[in-house]
Amino acid sequence: MTYVDWKIRTKQVGTCSCDYGCPCEFNALPTHGDCEGVMALEITEGHFGATRLDGLRVAGVYRWPGPVHEGGGTWWSIVDKAATPAQIEALFTILGGKEQEPTTGFAIYASTIAHEPEPLFADIAFEWDIEGRSGRFVVADVMGAEVGPIRNPITGKPHYIAIKPHNGFEFREAEMASADFWSTGAVNQRHTGRFAAITHATYGPYGIIAAESHPAAPI
Repeated sequence: MTYVDWKIRTKQVGTCSCDYGCPCEFNALPTHGDCEGVMALEITEGHFGATRLDGLRVAGVYRWPGPVHEGGGTWWSIVDKAATPAQIEALFTILGGKEQEPTTGFAIYASTIAHEPEPLFADIAFEWDIEGRSGRFVVADVMGAEVGPIRNPITGKPHYIAIKPHNGFEFREAEMASADFWSTGAVNQRHTGRFAAITHATYGPYGIIAAESHPAAPI
């Protein structure tokens, strides 16, 4: 199949309600049976055909009633209100997996979604510091996350650790962190001290472009 020429380089912060490390990354079941969380990304450089996507931000609020692969998920998209109609169309095409191989990340997640509330167009505050293992993103009155290093429960010192899924479809390497996050509306949730991943990855029609995706931060 021939796809539209597109590519996005991203900075990302993702969270979920599971323990640090996230069982999904190890082909295991969610810590508490279900899976919910929030995420945000910033496109540092990108295009969809002739439409430039540089600098745009996207966030998501999500919940699956069980393991993600069993489906039935809810995904609520929040899109940078600065996006033009052409950019909005491009973003939904990319993130909905409509111009990507079915065995790659966006297409895989899209296949598990049963409920998609009307998207929200808003300002998305976004901070990202992979070396500090920290980040923050907020959509006023809707959702937010505060992310920092995992702390040693005895000494309180930062515990730096990364995971490297060699064939991962979300990322090929990410810093693990600790997140406090919440959302209201389509999914009501509030969690503290849960899983977070901080990474930068580049995607195209055939999934992750490994040569342009960067390794995790130095210790």
